[in-house]
Amino acid sequence: MKKHLFLFVLSLVICTSIISQTKSRPDTKWFEDARFGMFVHFGPYSVLGNGEWVMNNRNIKVNDYKRLLDFFDPYAFDAKEWVRIVKDAGMKYIILTSRHHDGFSNWNTKQSEWNIMNTPYGKDLIKQLADECHKEGIKLGFYYSTLDWSRDDYQYETGRTGKGTGRTTKGEWSSYINFMKAQLTELLTNYGPIAAIWFDGHWDQTADENRTDHSTHVDWHYPEIYGLIHKLQPECLIANNHHLPPMQGEDYQIFERDVPGENKAGFSGQEVSRLPLETCETINKTWGFNITDDNYKSKKELLHLLIRTAGTGANLLLNVGPMPNGKIQPECVERLEQMGEWMDQYAYTIYGTDMGFVKPQDWGATTRKDKTYYIHILDKETSAITLNIPNIKSAKWINLDSQLTWKKDKKSGDVTFYFAGNNLHEIDSIIEVIVK
Repeated sequence: MKKHLFLFVLSLVICTSIISQTKSRPDTKWFEDARFGMFVHFGPYSVLGNGEWVMNNRNIKVNDYKRLLDFFDPYAFDAKEWVRIVKDAGMKYIILTSRHHDGFSNWNTKQSEWNIMNTPYGKDLIKQLADECHKEGIKLGFYYSTLDWSRDDYQYETGRTGKGTGRTTKGEWSSYINFMKAQLTELLTNYGPIAAIWFDGHWDQTADENRTDHSTHVDWHYPEIYGLIHKLQPECLIANNHHLPPMQGEDYQIFERDVPGENKAGFSGQEVSRLPLETCETINKTWGFNITDDNYKSKKELLHLLIRTAGTGANLLLNVGPMPNGKIQPECVERLEQMGEWMDQYAYTIYGTDMGFVKPQDWGATTRKDKTYYIHILDKETSAITLNIPNIKSAKWINLDSQLTWKKDKKSGDVTFYFAGNNLHEIDSIIEVIVK
């Protein structure tokens, strides 16, 4: 009897623990439904007009770089305009660089003088954006760099970047960890509900091409930091652009410049996990403002990227690098408006969808919402495709004014769609398939 009672109590404790752990995980449904967000790289580096890595790339000494404090003046920043651009594009959330690798903070932090309050602008940019996002129903998250090219307590001796910024004092790691915790506490207590914390910089303390091994030259104290985040805001999602398989406590997986699983850019060779997924990519080449970077992707390229990303069941976080005056480049705004026009008509084939019949192919991609599938034909030269759909009920074009020709092999369940004679759309021809 005592044995049975002990086993009953033990099983009850285990079940309670499992339920407790399940409940403690943030709800990712909003994130998986969103499918499209805006990434913003903005800071004093924009003044130099040479991208967000300029301090490292040009080996600018800390004392020289911090002169930018007197020149960074985003007087034309308008939170309402930024949020309007986001909404018009069909985006559902923003991830803003609260602090990039140069260590500059875009908010009224009490942990460092190297922040926006000490610029000629002198206003808390994050507070303005947070207020407008909350008002307009746009989710707001913060990019936060775990590495720092300017602080002495960061252990730059074992890092791979920031070697030429003039630091000679040995790093004091416990001091740096406490600094990060204090800043994250500010971000998560002073600006209302925060949707996500997006970490970057872990790779500075690893081998360059490491895509599998979690070991590093330093202890990042992730259990403490992740625990702090979820304690302060239980629904705040955590992601880390470490280019590795997800770690305990992370809520979605990031792929830099790549549709998950493709790794064409070489940053995202890690295994694709079962967590929600996100691709981050630029509209031109650089993340931060670069005055000579006019390599803007076309409307077609950007929409194909969005569709192919959704075709893996992932979000697209598309970047803008505002000019030093605080305005988003007109070339970026134009392309986002064009994407928004397409989203006004066909966003239902993207929002809230999962991967469809197959991973993205040369001809296009597929998405799914319950028993409805959307086949996106992105290559207008495609003459036919075959997919295994044994339970197909109906199929039709939703954006072409013509009859869709298809044939099912009853034995194999393969369905072939024929496009000969169809004038396929230059960007995307969409088939709606309903299954039984």
